[in-house]
Amino acid sequence: MFKRISALLLAGLTAMSVASCGGGGGTTTAGTGGGDESITMGFSQVGAESGWRTANTKSVQDSAKNAGITLKFSDAQQKQENQIKAIRSYIQQKVDVIAFSPVVESGWDTVLKEAQNAKIPVILTDRAVDSKDTSLYKTFLGSDFVVEGKKAGQWLVQEYKDSTDPVNIVELQGTTGSAPANDRKAGFAEVIAPESKFKIVASQTGDFTRAKGKEVMEAFLKSQPDIDVLYAHNDDMGLGAIEAIEGAGKVPGKDIKIITVDAVKDGMQALADGKINFIVECSPLLGPQLMDLAKKVVKGEQVPARVITVETTFTQEQAKQVLSTRQY
Repeated sequence: MFKRISALLLAGLTAMSVASCGGGGGTTTAGTGGGDESITMGFSQVGAESGWRTANTKSVQDSAKNAGITLKFSDAQQKQENQIKAIRSYIQQKVDVIAFSPVVESGWDTVLKEAQNAKIPVILTDRAVDSKDTSLYKTFLGSDFVVEGKKAGQWLVQEYKDSTDPVNIVELQGTTGSAPANDRKAGFAEVIAPESKFKIVASQTGDFTRAKGKEVMEAFLKSQPDIDVLYAHNDDMGLGAIEAIEGAGKVPGKDIKIITVDAVKDGMQALADGKINFIVECSPLLGPQLMDLAKKVVKGEQVPARVITVETTFTQEQAKQVLSTRQY
């Protein structure tokens, strides 16, 4: 009897040791389930393309650990096929809930139907999908990207309210087909449309990365001799564009006014330094809300179809006041 108990204890310890190790193929497992009602979540992240995304990943991982939720994490490296593969893997593993931040809006119905058939609830985080069948997911947690674009446009309209001269704008879009890229563009365009002096003279994707933002801005500077404003869909692209602007002998924030979205620490520092003029906040700290929603949907409780995060905007002076306390 004693030998049997010892063998069972050894097997249990071995299993715990294996479970705490990161898996291959970009997937890792972290956290431990709490009590008799432990929850396992499969989470597919877009990638690590920006400071915002890194902070978002940390928030999810830390919050899962704090909530006693076992997290199976996968980095899609900005490829939809990787996310679909990860979600199918989570279905095969029979996780309790799946959450993911979609690389793009379209093309999810088939895999989401597979999750639904397996009776595994799905939560969208940060980015939406364009599926007409909203029963394929339980809720969408994230920012209102259209509102973010509108806030950027409203600042621009106010900044140039006394000017009658043309205002030439270049736009660094996010990943083509992604919800934030589509919505931030649409919101911004809607606000500036009534005033003919605002002209978007060039608009191109910078894939939400600093390197691509710099590359595209360099091309803008060569093709557009008179740029008044840059609207970048995230801080990282804006920071890359600043390098290009300075490389061209111009002063960012003065020769070219810059509006960005996110409010990560590097972006806020550039705002405080006067290199960026205005930032619309998009908080990456969604982890606590996500874990709360996960527990509810696993229990079968009703949750709102849309959960919007509370966010603000920052001017240079406001950035100086809060910079030292920023968590990301």
